[in-house]
Amino acid sequence: MDSIPLWAQLLALFILLLLSAFFSIAETSMMAINRYRLGHLVRQGQRGAKLAAQLLKQTERLLGTILLGNNLVNTALTAIVTSVAISQFGNNDRTILIATTSVALLIIVFCEIAPKVLGATYPERIALPASFVLRPLMRVSAPLVWAINLIAGNLLRLFGVHPGQKAEARMSTEELRTIVLESGTFMPQKHRAILMNLFDLENITVDDVMIPRNRIESLNIATDLDSIREQLATCYHNKMPVHEGDVNRTVGILHARRAISLLSAESFDLADLRELLNEPYFIPSGTPAFTQLQFFQENRQRVGLVVDEYGEVLGLVTLEDIIEEIIGEFTTTAPGGGNLLAWGGADTVSVEGSAPLRDLNRRLGTAFPLDGPRTLTGLVLEELKDLPDGEVSLRFGDVCVEVVQIQNRTIRSLKLRRLSPLTTTGSPHGH
Repeated sequence: MDSIPLWAQLLALFILLLLSAFFSIAETSMMAINRYRLGHLVRQGQRGAKLAAQLLKQTERLLGTILLGNNLVNTALTAIVTSVAISQFGNNDRTILIATTSVALLIIVFCEIAPKVLGATYPERIALPASFVLRPLMRVSAPLVWAINLIAGNLLRLFGVHPGQKAEARMSTEELRTIVLESGTFMPQKHRAILMNLFDLENITVDDVMIPRNRIESLNIATDLDSIREQLATCYHNKMPVHEGDVNRTVGILHARRAISLLSAESFDLADLRELLNEPYFIPSGTPAFTQLQFFQENRQRVGLVVDEYGEVLGLVTLEDIIEEIIGEFTTTAPGGGNLLAWGGADTVSVEGSAPLRDLNRRLGTAFPLDGPRTLTGLVLEELKDLPDGEVSLRFGDVCVEVVQIQNRTIRSLKLRRLSPLTTTGSPHGH
């Protein structure tokens, strides 16, 4: 290389540095690009995204081309720097050591660390334009890359590794949950909450979202006709179970609007009412809420009665109840319900004993445990192990629960008081 002018060698050195940096930044950006984002850009018709996606489908050839080019360039860099050093400072061990150290620093700083950090920081901006250069390079170097991959593949097979067999990449629910949680400002808070509720839907059952048996609005046709007429005129829900005597003897589901014509008639009998009934739809206790949502869709039902293994009615669940678990409350609550449930000025609120813990957690921001009893009364009784004789207070985290009224061996009403951070130190529960 003595016949080559010094300026030409330095120019070649500069070009080789740029090429080495290009291969490093291209490799890092192609491997770091978000595949989901890339798929979105492909669907939008971006040419660079389509080309990058095609290259990533041939990962072995892509990496082979990049690594081959990078190593050839780095080898040429070392040769040129060594040649320039020897021609300028003489052929001795000290010159060769300094030249080797210098080219190593050049490659590490300007061709490895800086480009790869830049490629990992802006993968999309770099990978898409770089794919236009990598594509022709892959075609030119295809025979050599094929030979190198063949040798490398045979070597890997000696260690029991088969490059052609790619493990199927599956994303778990927890990984999807993490992606949603880390979406940050890229996804509105409401959308994030809906997705998180959808993930949680697989972990709850119809028992968690049903209306308890004692709060079901139903029509008892075993009473006199005047009482039936009055209840039909004042009923709140559009659909309600109809039973004879006990709710366990449900004979059908009545669409209240269909009964309006009966109210306008001077008289009607039970036969007229029975003709308007739909077959009752029963749901086994413990059915996952998401599975029941699918059943509602397949059976074209909107209301079902939850029964235990003995056929006893435990509660009523509607399509709206399950949907509310996903998107939040949107239906109107019956008079006397908990739609206005909120902390008062003194950080207190009165609730019914039958209030579901899930509703309290959602509306009041409490953290009552959900892995045991489903109602506030059940939680209190589980803690006390017996029905209290009078007023008693318990503490669950930062909430004090006070029993206010007991009637017919049932806790009817309680008062919740939100404690200050200074008060909540100590044991988690207290009497």
